Amino acid sequence: MTEAKPLYRRVLLKLSGEALMGDLDYGIEPDVIQRIAAEVADVRKLGIEVAIVIGGGNIFRGAGLARSGMDRVTGDYMGMLATVMNALAIQDALESQEVYARVMSALQIHEVCEDYIRRRAVRHLEKGRVVLLAAGTGNPFFTTDTAASLRAIEIGADVLMKATKVSGVYDSDPALNSEAAMFDTVSFDQVLVDKLNVMDATAVVMCRDNNLPLRVFNMTKPDALLKAMTDSEVGTLVTA
Repeated sequence: MTEAKPLYRRVLLKLSGEALMGDLDYGIEPDVIQRIAAEVADVRKLGIEVAIVIGGGNIFRGAGLARSGMDRVTGDYMGMLATVMNALAIQDALESQEVYARVMSALQIHEVCEDYIRRRAVRHLEKGRVVLLAAGTGNPFFTTDTAASLRAIEIGADVLMKATKVSGVYDSDPALNSEAAMFDTVSFDQVLVDKLNVMDATAVVMCRDNNLPLRVFNMTKPDALLKAMTDSEVGTLVTA
């Protein structure tokens, strides 16, 4: 059997915190995080350099806390700390798969992780380590989607991979409309004009203005990540 050839040299994978919950109401499902780690390990075996930005919605979501009356800035910082917890969990799962990994945080937490420094992150990638980029941008009011697009641009990623629970980008919500059609490719401008809810608008604009392709795919399917790295027909490609 011919070995699949990678489409990319360096990628940034955006995972939602909710992706780690599995069937739980909150927190981290061990089986799910081990499956994700195993898929990342398979991708590394292809020689693809991998950076990951993880959300914190499985633990805390700043905007939701703000709607409940908490100060938005305080809630956002709590959300950033939740992403550090998730990143540490993924690091541990990766190391159990014998994959070297480093957590780099936009907030200084020297006891558990490194500070995010762009050149150091790139060096880790060049050495074959998976880099887990935690604490968002380090600033309130910015989502982890925006952090993912920012970090992908900074490290020179070939593509931003957005892992979701649906197969790609649709012209309407497939959960509400059984006739919703999935795009093979779609432009950043159409995503913005039609409000297709791929990522928040700031993240989409950053990708568009920096010519960073975005691929949206379903991470819940078996070997989804590996297939997305080797098959150009997986998911939806968002480009200029």
